[in-house]
Amino acid sequence: MGDALVTSQHLADGAAIIDVRGELDVTTVNGFRALLVDTITRQQPARVVVDMLRVTFMDSTGIGALVVGLNTARDIGADFVVRNPSPFVLRQLHITGLTEVFGLGTTPGKGLGATPDKKAS
Repeated sequence: MGDALVTSQHLADGAAIIDVRGELDVTTVNGFRALLVDTITRQQPARVVVDMLRVTFMDSTGIGALVVGLNTARDIGADFVVRNPSPFVLRQLHITGLTEVFGLGTTPGKGLGATPDKKAS
């Protein structure tokens, strides 16, 4: 099993950014879940963004931790999104039917997890 590095920062606009790197599995998920819940409950952010670009592996315990984070955010009225999922994470969330739940809908021609193009003025 691997290692996970999780950091958080609070932005001036009221968002909390959680950056996750490495593997989220049964051996590493407790730290991730604890930081996620603690950040949400202590900071009371308006929006929680979990950046998963550098996550190389995630099992069902990692998905469960994301759901715990989502529910914790909902309890305080905050938005909760996953941003920049690695291909592995995106595939796991797609298989489990959770892409929409975590704000990763499909954009035509772009694939799952793409950010919609801004409309020209």
